[in-house]
Amino acid sequence: MRIAVIDSGITLPGVPVAERAAFLLNADALDIEQVPSQPDRIGHGSAVAAAIMVQAPTAELIDAQIFHDRITASPAAVAAALRWAVGHGARLATLSLGLSADRPVLRTAVEEALSHGLLLVAASPARGGPVWPAAYPGVIAATGDARCGPGEVSVLPAAFGACPRRPDGDPRAGGASLAVGHLAGLLAAAAPPSYEAALAHLHGAARWHGPERRWM
Repeated sequence: MRIAVIDSGITLPGVPVAERAAFLLNADALDIEQVPSQPDRIGHGSAVAAAIMVQAPTAELIDAQIFHDRITASPAAVAAALRWAVGHGARLATLSLGLSADRPVLRTAVEEALSHGLLLVAASPARGGPVWPAAYPGVIAATGDARCGPGEVSVLPAAFGACPRRPDGDPRAGGASLAVGHLAGLLAAAAPPSYEAALAHLHGAARWHGPERRWM
């Protein structure tokens, strides 16, 4: 399965990347430019890609770089990256980000991508209100669940829970961002033929149903 990691880039020794491109606002902040991608300076996208490869070591990765020096990107850049991913044969894409408001440019790109059969896994916070694109119909929302290790999944009220930790044991925060990678890896290994089949697979594989209960 070809997977687009829409993030800060992929720099993983020994892991080939089939296609690469970067998307950013031009100097006038009026349009999105597609330019050659750069090495991952943040490490965020590489960590997501590593989580995917734990579960799906034969997956083919493509790199759609939207984060450059920090974890921020314009909705238009995300939309351009999604369209590029679909055009380059992605069957699944990850978006470890969440916007606090619905943006028409992003909504339109997501709807187009889903209509082409793309499976889209996006980050959803464990607490708080909805974020986009995870809140769009047809998008698979992922959040970190401390109960889950690699290869495990939970069914939560508004998302699927997955491992929130980095595969290399790096103690830096992971949370929903890394859960996106772990959940995408599970789906890539199963290769469901549709969104409905993906949901059925995750429900069937779930080890837990409902939020973690902490007893005092």
